[in-house]
Amino acid sequence: MTDHLRRARQFIEIIPHAKALGMVCDELGDGRATIYMDYDPRFVGDPTTGVIHGGAVSALMDTTSGASVMSHPTAPIATATLDLRIDYFRSATPGQRITARAECYHVTRSVAFVRVTATDDDTDHPVAAATGAFTLERPRERKP
Repeated sequence: MTDHLRRARQFIEIIPHAKALGMVCDELGDGRATIYMDYDPRFVGDPTTGVIHGGAVSALMDTTSGASVMSHPTAPIATATLDLRIDYFRSATPGQRITARAECYHVTRSVAFVRVTATDDDTDHPVAAATGAFTLERPRERKP
């Protein structure tokens, strides 16, 4: 694993919120990231149905998006969310893992653009999809 990808993986592992939600990085590299979150009753938004709160899903999608930016071949050293527009299609099925897959598909000098989808076991019918814009901090060039 390159230093660049190691930094990207550490980006996820040091975020206390991601740890608290039980996020696990499954795949990472070349501007793509897959992170999942197992079902946890502590994050239920509706006790009568057992459905996970949308805020937990959005946190998963945001973190996965940031990880895709950090793993982009341009090797950024930091990122932050500028905008994340989420469309929720349906509730995640209680008891099932939620997986987010993100792709950093375009990078400018200072902004990265991402697409992300969240699914449960029914991968044919997403729980949510989003597009986002993220800051892109690159290493400073040293002058001779």
